[in-house]
Amino acid sequence: MGGGVIGLLSAYQLAMAGKRVTLLDRGSVGSEASWAGGGIVSPLYPWRYSQAVTALAHWSQDFYPGLGERLLADTGIDPEVHVTGLYWLDLDDQAEALAWAQRQDRPLYAVPVETAYAQVPALGGGFERAIYMSGVANVRNPRLVKALRAALQRLPNVALREHSPVVQFVREGTRIAGVQSAEGELLAEQVVVAAGAWSGELLQSLEMSLPVEPVKGQMILFKCAEDFLPSMVLAGGRYAIPRRDGHILVGSTLEHAGFDKTPTDQALASLRASAETLLPALRDAEVVGHWAGLRPGSPEGIPFIGEVPEHPGLWLNCGHYRNGLVLAPASCRLLADLMLGREPIIDPAPYSPAGRL
Repeated sequence: MGGGVIGLLSAYQLAMAGKRVTLLDRGSVGSEASWAGGGIVSPLYPWRYSQAVTALAHWSQDFYPGLGERLLADTGIDPEVHVTGLYWLDLDDQAEALAWAQRQDRPLYAVPVETAYAQVPALGGGFERAIYMSGVANVRNPRLVKALRAALQRLPNVALREHSPVVQFVREGTRIAGVQSAEGELLAEQVVVAAGAWSGELLQSLEMSLPVEPVKGQMILFKCAEDFLPSMVLAGGRYAIPRRDGHILVGSTLEHAGFDKTPTDQALASLRASAETLLPALRDAEVVGHWAGLRPGSPEGIPFIGEVPEHPGLWLNCGHYRNGLVLAPASCRLLADLMLGREPIIDPAPYSPAGRL
């Protein structure tokens, strides 16, 4: 259940292993947070996360280039895995970031701020410190979910059911044996909840309290020359992401507004001010897009991945907060490993629902 990047990639992993898979989504596949996010293939501040998040992120970062190539070859749709590197400017915790990079053996280094200005001529004035990580990519997430959808549609053992909200679970005692959707009853040996910010709502009918809540994020989009911004830049909690065709994404807000996805003038003004601080030339650029999405907030941003002990047959892959896209390959591979009885790619204990619900 759930047709975002987590649900799509979970279905893809299981189907490629030979399982028959039905994917249900309450709306259109890939139309929520997976479409709305920025697509940076890294947590914004990776040193501020636990090792549980770091392990998933590092595995996924290594996986993305090959995934992009495979999806392009299979579907003709290019997810645009775009390696640009990332500059962080005037960090308060720069020493912690560099110490983390040394411990994790990641290519993150302090650079003279003059280097940042030389590499990113459009960068705004007044910044005093910079650190840079080469190899950081961004993915054009709307194209990624479109490619995953197309890849699933090509597989004979996959059924996609869009606009098919789940009404309730089918229970056999404590075991979950399927779901009741708007189209009728659907039985399955294993049921996966990968519904992002809506995962907690789905589980309420089982009297389960899943600590996943919607956290609203708003983004704006500019159109510039293709060579306007050669690298991603981040300062003061706001970032600018270049796409290959010259589109520049600037984000994002963090708002606790329930399931309200309405873009606001206040956020537009705030994001535009941040954009102009980072890249003053954007003062003269038109905002060609402004939208909001709902992140699945969870404690410490650690996702829930695994079977629910109290309800055999019920599996979770949700609660990725701001990092659904970057953690998706590892999260979905780990879920598939556990569901298929394979050796897991990493220790599953930190993500297990057991003891966390």
